[in-house]
Amino acid sequence: MDRHGCVVEPQSGLPSPSNRNPILSPTSHMDVQGYRWVCWRVWLCRLGTLLSLGLLFLLFHWWPRLAVLARCAPCPLALADILLLRDHFGQQHVVKVLTKELEEGSLELIEDLEDSEWRDTVQLHRYEKTLMRYYAFEGPHYVWLARKGAFCRVSVLNEDWTCNDLYRFRDGLGHLEQNLRRQIYGPNLIDVPVKSYMNLLVEEVLNPFYVFQVFSIILWTIDHYYYYASCILIISTLSISLSLYETRKQRSTLSSMAKVITNVTIRRSSGEEECVSSVELVPGDCLIIPQGGLLLPCDAALLAGECMVNESMLTGESVPVMKTPLPASDATYNSETQRRHTLFSGTHVIQAKSGGGVGAIAVVTSTGFFTAKGDLISSILYQQTVDFRFYRDASKFLLFLGAVALLGTIYSLLVLSRSNVSTKELWIRALDIVTIVVPPALPAALTTGTIYAQRRLKKQGVFCISPPRINISGKVSIFCFDKTGTLTEEGLDMWGVKEAGQTGFSELVADPRLLAPGPMITAMACSHTVALLAGQALGDPLELKMIESTGWELTEPEGDQTALDSEFGGHRVLAVMKPPAQEFQPADDSISEGVAIIRRFPFASSLQRMSVVTVAPGGHPARAFIKGAPEMVASLCLEETVPAQFSSVLRTSAGDGFRVLALGYKPLDGQPDLRTIEREAVERDMHFLGLLLMKNPVKPESPDVIKTLRLAHIRSVMVTGDNILTAVNVARSCGMMGSDDKVIFVQANTYTAQSMPTLKFHLGERGTMAPPGSIEVLTQGLYQSGISYHLAINGKSFAALCDHFPEYLPKVLMRTSVFARMAPEQKTQLVNELQKLNYNVGMCGDGANDCGALRAADVGISLSEAEASVASSFTSKSNNISCVPLLIREGRCSLVTSFSLFRYMALYSLIQFCSVLICYTVKTNLGDFQFLFVDMVLVTLLAIVMGRGGPSEDLHPRRPPASLLALPVLGSLFLHTILIVLGQVAALLITTSQDWFVPLNSTLSGAANLPNMEDTSIFAVSGYQYIIMAVVVTKSYPYKKPLYHNVLFLCILLVLFALMTWLVLYPGEFWRKFLKLYDISDMTYKMLLVALAALNFLLCFVLEMLIDFGMLNCLRCIRGERPSKKQYKRLDQLLSESLSWPPLNQPLSSTQCSVISMS
Repeated sequence: MDRHGCVVEPQSGLPSPSNRNPILSPTSHMDVQGYRWVCWRVWLCRLGTLLSLGLLFLLFHWWPRLAVLARCAPCPLALADILLLRDHFGQQHVVKVLTKELEEGSLELIEDLEDSEWRDTVQLHRYEKTLMRYYAFEGPHYVWLARKGAFCRVSVLNEDWTCNDLYRFRDGLGHLEQNLRRQIYGPNLIDVPVKSYMNLLVEEVLNPFYVFQVFSIILWTIDHYYYYASCILIISTLSISLSLYETRKQRSTLSSMAKVITNVTIRRSSGEEECVSSVELVPGDCLIIPQGGLLLPCDAALLAGECMVNESMLTGESVPVMKTPLPASDATYNSETQRRHTLFSGTHVIQAKSGGGVGAIAVVTSTGFFTAKGDLISSILYQQTVDFRFYRDASKFLLFLGAVALLGTIYSLLVLSRSNVSTKELWIRALDIVTIVVPPALPAALTTGTIYAQRRLKKQGVFCISPPRINISGKVSIFCFDKTGTLTEEGLDMWGVKEAGQTGFSELVADPRLLAPGPMITAMACSHTVALLAGQALGDPLELKMIESTGWELTEPEGDQTALDSEFGGHRVLAVMKPPAQEFQPADDSISEGVAIIRRFPFASSLQRMSVVTVAPGGHPARAFIKGAPEMVASLCLEETVPAQFSSVLRTSAGDGFRVLALGYKPLDGQPDLRTIEREAVERDMHFLGLLLMKNPVKPESPDVIKTLRLAHIRSVMVTGDNILTAVNVARSCGMMGSDDKVIFVQANTYTAQSMPTLKFHLGERGTMAPPGSIEVLTQGLYQSGISYHLAINGKSFAALCDHFPEYLPKVLMRTSVFARMAPEQKTQLVNELQKLNYNVGMCGDGANDCGALRAADVGISLSEAEASVASSFTSKSNNISCVPLLIREGRCSLVTSFSLFRYMALYSLIQFCSVLICYTVKTNLGDFQFLFVDMVLVTLLAIVMGRGGPSEDLHPRRPPASLLALPVLGSLFLHTILIVLGQVAALLITTSQDWFVPLNSTLSGAANLPNMEDTSIFAVSGYQYIIMAVVVTKSYPYKKPLYHNVLFLCILLVLFALMTWLVLYPGEFWRKFLKLYDISDMTYKMLLVALAALNFLLCFVLEMLIDFGMLNCLRCIRGERPSKKQYKRLDQLLSESLSWPPLNQPLSSTQCSVISMS
């Protein structure tokens, strides 16, 4: 067997025993290498650790892969003690292989189970007392399956469960079988490890940042900088303590949120019901859900009864969802495709109903980290490192500073070696340069702007669970919006009904209560999944409005419903719809009897429809009603019942911005058993009833936000499950499209028995096709860029485009503003495709259908009343998209602040670096308290308050830069460093040119020469330079409020300027001795130093302004114009210059597309 292997994981949507979402938890595939301990290597490494005084241990701690390669030898996975994992993102992890001894007798029980995979798990170690080999990685357990030759997620053991298999578990598990499953699956806990303070302390101290701090403190102590070293030690201790407290507090909070332990009732194979702890649940347990509801501790498939569930914790969706029983079939169970029949862990069952009066019945399908909640908690605990240019460049810049430190060290060795200094002092001085050039406070300083932004966002009702995403939001270049509930109001207004007849559609009936008694009014009253809770109707706002418009009343069975079931022919009644009183119905005809709903097939995004089965009193007539997308409903109806004007009426209604639903029905009196009838049998050969028109008004905030984004050159696109013409109308209403902009519909077809895949672009004209005679004129205008146009595509065409025209996809994405009829997984795919074009993608949505896209986006905003939803990085309590520009403004402010702080900390290091090297050159150094004054009083105070300035009120059309290695940044640092050196050298030359100047004592060196004139002059000018640079690098317009809004920063600047001036001009006896400054009485000389600092400030300030205005761009002219690194910018330029795109009304085949595709 090869030593390489893989982790086998099932693929699908939300996780289940057989499913795992690659977006929610990215380790869907992992490359695995096996290693075994080699005794002599282990002891050799221990000896190396001892001889290197722990340095080798630190290297192994920072690079675990290096430790594995040094201590172990490659081997087959079956024999491995250690595994080296490479996840989907290329990151490597080291895990230990664990073993667990199963109980005696378990082998025989496992061999009796139908699933052969269980036998593989234990037969590998038949001669080792039934040992199970496994490892834990980011929560879930992976077990060794010999027949697969790989470590697999435990959930793979029952990945082939069918819906019928789940129904076989309805009788429950026996004690022995449940106990065995618990040993393999583990306890039903999402156990977030909360480490002790000691463990956290060890991990924190071993961080490279703090190791460097310890090294620096030891070095300073050896160099007799006791006070400075003590202060840094105290501050570092406080910083570590605060960090440990916050880390443990966050882990404790997440642990309490993740861990759900409650008592539940399960059914045993003996038929008895038993109350057990939820920790004991295993896949296959039969769970009894009480009528009063339950906080779900696991994922479960609903087999009997109905449940009203609040899923806001997982999805951010505040509207309760009705769950119905899973249809029995031989199809493989999938928690995503059977979402409407699945109860997810962490969600709250508000109400459970069952004809038997004992509540609902469900079978556990996933436990612990294998549940939907566990997957999301794992994604929070083990977040993927944010791949953002700013963070990448920060690491590279530290290497650059390290190179500068190396040069400084070499210079120090050369200069000091000529002096009479001992070898010990020589190396101390040289190493001291490293602690100066690489600022230990740099990583902490970079988070200051983000912390301030996070606090401001929280005050505005926007909560963040991934702070690094705040900076990324400042670089968002495209924002995707869901439509219903995001751009438009959640509720809808009833506009009217158009009934279908033999002669076509009737006139619009504005009030459905005026409809004649018949299937149409009954369909509107019954086609829903609304439920009652404490007498209040709960459900989809559209369905609530539909029921309200009919005037019918919803009632539900209470207590023993035997009598009610008998009234309706013995069928188990879920709900009864009662018509309004006679006086509220048409005078000439009315309905007096209620209708019972006995079966529900809930709405699914993939199916675009829902249906119900109803019976009248006595059980007859029995009818099925269907409601859904007009195109889908019409396709399921008998052709002769669909009016010929269907397409034109639908286009007109949708083009006018109406939310259009279609209704249909069919009699079911000939069906043998309505309790077991399948959905496919119900939803075919229906009779088309008509169209329901509802107005979904745009939220008043939406147009202003879209306009703001457009002026800021941020693309806005709509991604919705609604009709494409309705979406286009809403896009016009909210400003995504101009009133005069043309809309081109993209139509892509897949393989059929008669044709090959084709791609075609149709020009739309207010919801209809443009007149043929105008196509040529409009096309010419498009090609000449004289007409603004937008593409619109539906989910079916998007799927065909991705499958058959992938080379053409980027062009379509660049010009498409409306994506309609998009399934949830297609929304996620769209976000991924946009990211491939190097867009920084934002996504804003409010429901479960957007979860995948929200997680996949660089910046996801969930509109939810919850304080923090694991559905996205950001959660906004506002019910509109006004939070989008707010977040972008805060992101830009935070990014600019991080830039400023990074540059300031780099310049602070370079200022001190120059000061120390100059002092070394003249055989002196800065004093202990001089270092302390600079670091604590000047730099730390300024760095803390520098980021307090809030964001600008406007969004500038240009996004802030994100590269620290860009020419303006590096050029600015280089030129400022030159001015810094010139300023300090000038101060030294001015001092040495004075008549009263006394040279240093050449027999001493370093701080032993203090006080002296050279050190005093350099300290004076450099002290001003620290303050000057804080002013120069602090940016405001156009991403932050003007500097005067940061009152605290201005006050501290003025105080520090005054303090430095006082120290230069009138230091006083005590402070002069405290800081070891030379007593110079020449006031003219002192004023000259102040004037030199003022000149330094003026030059630096003017230089920074010139750089901001593009002074360094002339260097780019020398190297020539380079194409953008962003693919979408290059593609946009190409399309703008194209004279033949898009080709209107010209069918393109897949081969044609490949010929004309972008190179």
